[in-house]
Amino acid sequence: MRLTVTTVELEGADFELISKLPENPLVYIREGHGLVGWGEALRLESRASSGRIADLAKQWKSIVENSFVTDTLVCPGSGLVAFGAFAFSDQSVAPSVLIVPRVILGSSEGKIWLTRVSNSADSQPPAAEFWLKEITYPANEPLTFHSGKTSPEKFKDLVSLAVQKIEAGQIEKVVIARDLEASIPGGFDIRASLKKLSAQYPTCWVYSVDGIFGASPELLVRVSNSQVSARVLAGTAARGTDPGVDKAISVALTSSSKNTSEHAFAVNSLVNSLKQFCAQVDADPAPFSLALPNVWHLASDVHGVLKESASVLDVAAVLHPTAAVAGTPTSAAQEVISELEQNDRGRYAGPVGWIGADGDGEWAIALRGAQIEGSHLRAFAGCGIVAESDPEAELSETELKFRPIKEAL
Repeated sequence: MRLTVTTVELEGADFELISKLPENPLVYIREGHGLVGWGEALRLESRASSGRIADLAKQWKSIVENSFVTDTLVCPGSGLVAFGAFAFSDQSVAPSVLIVPRVILGSSEGKIWLTRVSNSADSQPPAAEFWLKEITYPANEPLTFHSGKTSPEKFKDLVSLAVQKIEAGQIEKVVIARDLEASIPGGFDIRASLKKLSAQYPTCWVYSVDGIFGASPELLVRVSNSQVSARVLAGTAARGTDPGVDKAISVALTSSSKNTSEHAFAVNSLVNSLKQFCAQVDADPAPFSLALPNVWHLASDVHGVLKESASVLDVAAVLHPTAAVAGTPTSAAQEVISELEQNDRGRYAGPVGWIGADGDGEWAIALRGAQIEGSHLRAFAGCGIVAESDPEAELSETELKFRPIKEAL
């Protein structure tokens, strides 16, 4: 299929990107900037039993080669762009997708632009003057959540079983997750929830792609002009209500052997994976405490320079799943997850983000969110289990991680 793509700068436009969402939007926004997409000019899917990211990366290259792009801005996110969401596992029934919108509104580096995409079946892209008008989103009735396939008691049992496997030397760390479910009433509007998430978690990556949405604190990978960057999160503690107590919690987190060892597994795994693409990879010498409204996380930033031509999806295919969402060693941890959870995660903890025609792009990990399928919603939260893990404490951590999506809904 041949796509015709035109990007124009919107000079003098002054508005909030999160206030310009169409119905059922494609969204990738952080700190007020990013991309919003309307409609579908092209949809690529993969249900391959192995290598779904690599499969879609190959399909994307073919689309790029056959597209005609007019882009005078040439900045991250302008021109031909596809939004995407990938299943956590290749064995998932959930498809992995890349979607090229018919209209994209972008904001970055002090510039605002509009991209229109047409294909052979639609030579006239829809008018987009409405983008410059602020939209009021209807409020939703609060949703009522209930336990999914993994109840709190079952989750604690799974944590205990995981610790036994770690003590037996089968694995060093494994991420165990549980789920919540809710029914969605007619007239539900996802835009109200996305706006809440953007306001409450501005430093997170607010995303919405093909039914999965949320506010992720974790960047899987960004590629821009051969520069590669990622952010690793592993190790969590609840925020304190008193400033002094809150500070003490932060200090305790950075000195916790349980949390720092869990974090080190994740950082080392990411650095080793990036080495095949980069001549040198630099990571923070020690993790820092990252403050979110409801939790502290141990965080490390990782940077590198590509030594060969590779797209952001080529890199993501190697990085996913990271030790932060699967475990260490990764392959063994994935087997334990499948054995213990017996619950298809769908796109939870999979890559979500965008890729441009030049192969650059940005992908977060689909955390702190939920997946909508028809009138059914399912949310996941997981914890990194190591030898020192306590089932009750891990259950409490999942409650903290459910807070963003529950509050948004």
